[in-house]
Amino acid sequence: MENYGRSKNGAEAQTVLNCIDLSSPDIQQSVSLLKQACLDCGFFYVVNHGISQEFMEEVFSQSKRFFKMPLNEKMKVLRNEKHRGYTPVLDELLDPDTQVRGDYKEGYYIGVEVPEGDPESEKPFYGPNVWPAPDCLPGWRETMERFQREALEVAKAVARIIALALDLDADFFDKPEMLGQAIATLRLLHYEGQISDPSKGMYGAGAHSDYGLITLLATDEVAGLQICKDRDAKPQLWEDVAPMKGAFIVNLGDMLERWSNCIFKSTLHRVLGTGRERYSVRLHFFFFISPRLLGHLKKF
Repeated sequence: MENYGRSKNGAEAQTVLNCIDLSSPDIQQSVSLLKQACLDCGFFYVVNHGISQEFMEEVFSQSKRFFKMPLNEKMKVLRNEKHRGYTPVLDELLDPDTQVRGDYKEGYYIGVEVPEGDPESEKPFYGPNVWPAPDCLPGWRETMERFQREALEVAKAVARIIALALDLDADFFDKPEMLGQAIATLRLLHYEGQISDPSKGMYGAGAHSDYGLITLLATDEVAGLQICKDRDAKPQLWEDVAPMKGAFIVNLGDMLERWSNCIFKSTLHRVLGTGRERYSVRLHFFFFISPRLLGHLKKF
């Protein structure tokens, strides 16, 4: 990490993250870079991941189309009991210890699509999604479902490198007989342009760690993401994570930290509003835990 002084977002420093090139033939270098990142802060960039820049821009364009609709239209697809659909500004509170109000962001959840009536739909994280009317946003559902599929493949590719970094077989996380089927939930996010003030408990997204195996984040050029490598420090040191066009910012979740015996890091992070609109798309990648997993992950 290099210290550049206090950033425009009020962070004390800007972090420098390792960059993993999924097209690189040197798998050992990728494993080394990823392992270093996982031991340090659990955040890294992924580039050359196979999703075209043109399609990424289409996803963001479609996301903006939804969030620019009138509130009464968005409320027609309000999040249901399966956590699918629209979440309004201030609806979520990620850090109740420090936040005075909810997050200054709105979002949209898309989960694993299983038709209503299918026995699988009774499982957590499975069920029918909530979609805007096709005549209102033509092509919207198709774009998001395609992105969910393609981003899941990126997550699986990253998971193979993580497995090697844990001294496991590369296909360890690909084995449904061990872990069950991989689950991927997609989240579209829009920060409307408020300026955050931590001293007053106002955040774009409050401090939290993610629950799953890994999270893939695609964002526009607007900064705002910050990480805290040592959550127990007094005071906490927050570092900016710069956006990188065409890249995913990947972070480890609590599931992977625990499975690695807390060697790999699931790091506290937050979003501060800078006064500019900000859009991002997140894919959470995780599994149901099988008892047969125990004993397979080992300490370094």
